[in-house]
Amino acid sequence: MAAEAPPPSTEKAQLPTPEEFTEVQESAEFGELRRSYRSFAFPLTIGFIVWYLLYVLLSNYAGGFMGAKVVGNINVAFVFGVLQFVSTFLIAWWYSKHAAAKLDPKAEAIKTRMEGGA
Repeated sequence: MAAEAPPPSTEKAQLPTPEEFTEVQESAEFGELRRSYRSFAFPLTIGFIVWYLLYVLLSNYAGGFMGAKVVGNINVAFVFGVLQFVSTFLIAWWYSKHAAAKLDPKAEAIKTRMEGGA
């Protein structure tokens, strides 16, 4: 048996004015949200780009190193390639945890205030 959803609200939401958007954008609360995001996302982005470029450069210019056998037919290049995928998923998971803990509550508070709920 499917659960019935409540009917959609017929109440029209009050849209914020451009002045209200500007006020919120200049607020300390929004500045803190932006700092929280940037202090997490920018270093990880730079780190991942460096890690990726290192992999590409080693693949192009350090064939002997990348071709070194680790176990059986598995070489360093294969291990680094797999680690690229692993690091991508770990960064996505870490960002998701960070956003849920630190960004989403701040953003939700700002959104609620902008929509007139606070």
